[in-house]
Amino acid sequence: MNSYVNTAVGALLGTVFVLMSVSIASESIFHSENPEKEGFAIVAEEASAADAGGAAPAAAVPIAQLLGKADAKAGETVFKKCQACHDGTKGGPNKVGPNLFGVVDRPIASHEGFAYSSAMKDYSKGSSEKWTFDHLNHFLAAPKKYIAGTAMGFAGLQKDTDRANLILYLHTLADSPVPLPDPNAPDTATQ
Repeated sequence: MNSYVNTAVGALLGTVFVLMSVSIASESIFHSENPEKEGFAIVAEEASAADAGGAAPAAAVPIAQLLGKADAKAGETVFKKCQACHDGTKGGPNKVGPNLFGVVDRPIASHEGFAYSSAMKDYSKGSSEKWTFDHLNHFLAAPKKYIAGTAMGFAGLQKDTDRANLILYLHTLADSPVPLPDPNAPDTATQ
């Protein structure tokens, strides 16, 4: 054989030998055992028959009572989660979601210049339904469960205090905020 061919074949075999040796050595050095128990298991919640019918999530404490202990300054901090999709300034722009200035007691799906989902328009009954404190409480707990088919992709605020703080803050975003509900009033937003 030609000496160039022998040199090329030798170089190829030498390279393969080095790569295999490094692979075997690194596997023995960096080998990890499977854990006995998984560190964190993600369990998906399955929709029950009640959820399929569009039932609202059960609120343990009525929002009227929660608002009595709420803190608007803490709600402003919670609102930072909303700012990626919503603006809260007077005359501010619509983003992915509508502007939220004056949202408390505003007719649902009525903010000018925003294209609402058909589910939200249907729920609003021609904008005759309003964003009451109760509606906001249930919607913010689980938007897709409260209004099935809504385009809002937010998972919701599970903590009652976070929702109450946020709703109290949203209440302040108005020229003349509506009065807070009576803490002894019953929850009126159950569907």
